[in-house]
Amino acid sequence: MKFIGIIPARYSSTRFPGKPLALLGGKPVVQHVYEKATVALDTVYVATDDNRIYEAVKAFGGKAVMTRADHKNGTERIREAIGKIGGAWDVVVNIQGDEPFIHPTQIEALCHCFDDSQTDIATLGKPFGSFQEVENPNSPKIVVDNKGFALYFSRSIIPFVRGVEQTHWLEHYPYLKHLGIYAYRTEVLKQITELPQSSLEKAESLEQLRWLQNGYRIKVALTNEETVGIDTPADLARAEEFLKSTSHDQNVR
Repeated sequence: MKFIGIIPARYSSTRFPGKPLALLGGKPVVQHVYEKATVALDTVYVATDDNRIYEAVKAFGGKAVMTRADHKNGTERIREAIGKIGGAWDVVVNIQGDEPFIHPTQIEALCHCFDDSQTDIATLGKPFGSFQEVENPNSPKIVVDNKGFALYFSRSIIPFVRGVEQTHWLEHYPYLKHLGIYAYRTEVLKQITELPQSSLEKAESLEQLRWLQNGYRIKVALTNEETVGIDTPADLARAEEFLKSTSHDQNVR
């Protein structure tokens, strides 16, 4: 199968304008993401609507493609990018531009989901480390079936563990945190970008529920690797500390 990675990166952001070009360890955030992605994938592009990001990617030797500025989400931007890049790709991997600590093994795990012919879309799930994390509505939970396909995503704590004190629920069920990285069969990518918002998506504000509600099968790969997403300048400062600590650990080894 032929895989291609696309990193959607836009300059405008309400909480952190210019985030892809913010420096982390002396390199733009988007460069960290690109370098991690190219360990797992032979072909990777940054899809952007801003010439500053485009030129920065070219400057560090990466591949980039310009896209329109009016896309509602990264999925739409990726579809346009694929049309401009051309080629016969079986699977498109959507790598978030604000995840500089994405691990190559996580991308590889996504790709292996397509060994199953029933997989339309793949995503990642990570076991929660504490019940306090489970309670956070900004960390969507995934419930999967026995074959690893998603049954539902929710900001609420699901499932409900009956007859057990809530503080002990994590001891009775392996709650999974959803990590927002996806891969799609190319024909599925085209189809899902044409779907209208669904009632479940509107209720939970989770785009993946649109796909699930329309019958697409989402395979969930498991990971134990920790990532640090960057949404705000405060997140960037935290990521800088995370980078220093991981570099120190590697030097000690």
